[in-house]
Amino acid sequence: MASFKPFSQTQVRRCWCAAYFIAIAAFGWICAHFYIPGQGFTYLIMFSDAESGRYIPELRAIDFYEFVESGGYDAQWYAQLAMHPNVGDPVLQEALDGPAYRARRILFSWLAYALAGGDPVRALHIFAVENIVGWFLLAALLWRWFPPRDASNFVRWFGVMYSLGLCFSVGAALTDGPSLLLIATGLALAEAGRPWWSAAVLGIAGLGKETNVLAAAGLLEGRMGDGRRWLRWILQGLVVAIPLAAWVVVLEFWIGRSGDLGQRNFAGPFVGYVQKWRDSLAGWADPESRAVLPKTLLVLVSLTTQWLFFVLRPRWRELWWRVGAAYAMLMIFLGGAVWEGYPEAAVRVLLPMALAFNVLVPRGRWWWGVLLLGNLTVLLAPDPLRPPAEGQEVRGSGELRRTADTGKPVDVVFDRSWHPPERQGSERWRWSRGPAPLTVQNPHPFALVADLTFQLESDGERRLVVRQDGQEVWSGVLPPKQRVPVEWRGIRLRPGANTWHFETDTPAAPPGNGDERLLAFRIRNLEVRLTGRGDYTQRPK
Repeated sequence: MASFKPFSQTQVRRCWCAAYFIAIAAFGWICAHFYIPGQGFTYLIMFSDAESGRYIPELRAIDFYEFVESGGYDAQWYAQLAMHPNVGDPVLQEALDGPAYRARRILFSWLAYALAGGDPVRALHIFAVENIVGWFLLAALLWRWFPPRDASNFVRWFGVMYSLGLCFSVGAALTDGPSLLLIATGLALAEAGRPWWSAAVLGIAGLGKETNVLAAAGLLEGRMGDGRRWLRWILQGLVVAIPLAAWVVVLEFWIGRSGDLGQRNFAGPFVGYVQKWRDSLAGWADPESRAVLPKTLLVLVSLTTQWLFFVLRPRWRELWWRVGAAYAMLMIFLGGAVWEGYPEAAVRVLLPMALAFNVLVPRGRWWWGVLLLGNLTVLLAPDPLRPPAEGQEVRGSGELRRTADTGKPVDVVFDRSWHPPERQGSERWRWSRGPAPLTVQNPHPFALVADLTFQLESDGERRLVVRQDGQEVWSGVLPPKQRVPVEWRGIRLRPGANTWHFETDTPAAPPGNGDERLLAFRIRNLEVRLTGRGDYTQRPK
């Protein structure tokens, strides 16, 4: 019995190590699905076709993933800085939505350009994966605070690594994930008794995102000291502040002020936070807003739990409490632009508060409720990590999904009769402009057997008929704003194009609310599941 307990503890540690590695491997497997042949990981950057006319020539000259009829997202501007970091160039200034504002966060664009040796195409692809690489490095660094030895540490580690904020940063190639890595590195140096190195790292981090400098609160010591200590704090603060301050001055002389971009990021105390609660609860009356309301409430409850933890349990002498409190203070002044929509930008802006929360929540069963409430956003992690639509619509074994010789995939094709794809959380859909064809392209020289599942929906009542090769295969009446599930099992996909024509005699109409598109019906959550090869013919049923 004397030797059993150590052996048991060793086995437990091995089990928790396995859990960590499974979580890390799962992340790598998820990220691999974002790779598109010929376009790399550029899907993550969320380039917009609506903005493509202003993009820099280096970008327009290459193949990259573009979101159709979409405004894109912030990374499309920082990626161009990575390809062409000369912020004084008028070509770049015309390509960016706010040159001075975007250029303030130059660090990770510079990093990609430097690692690429000045090659703009290589810089683009490096920039696209910086968040992924940073995620793996952060996963290893956090073992310093959450070593794999028990359930509590795993929940804390997992709560940070699979938080909605960090996954949002990865899924949209933003600056928040790499910023958290630098902040954690700087604070690890401070804990190791190297405050000057810590200040230097945090000063560099400020060039990645302005709010990163708030982590310098960790450099302050819990006890007020003599004049020398105050002088040291002041000098360390300057080391943190000077890189960002100097760069802002350079930009102002170089290209002027940033204008209005970013001004809505801040507001009076709790104005943005309270408005978010009001908007979320008011959205219960709207079917579209109601679908995302549970997720928004999870975000608000999680962030509120973290905020209350720092407010109600002050520990000035603890480094991590000072850091968490600094970002808790920031949360009070976040404006409407940071709270609006889903996922809210607040979940990534406040990532340092989430890390500090997980480091500080006391051990013991009485604190498990607080720990779990503060990490509720892990339930939403799949939303920003969903791969491109091409990968979601076709499922099955690799040899069925792609040809063995050319790697050409089985593809779902929507023509101009359909509006661009839309997504909200796990929901995916396309609106039709009226009667519309749907085609599944089989690149194999042999037939495939597949199951097709989807839902049909319309704003008003309409009759819909689906035909293949002139024969009716499905018909029905769509009630207003109700989903009608459709399942076609064991159908045969012949080599080449397999087309179904969706026909309706009710004209398309704009939905209102400022949306001027003509909408007839929409197809939701289409999935083509390939089940095998087949040479028999079976009609959809």
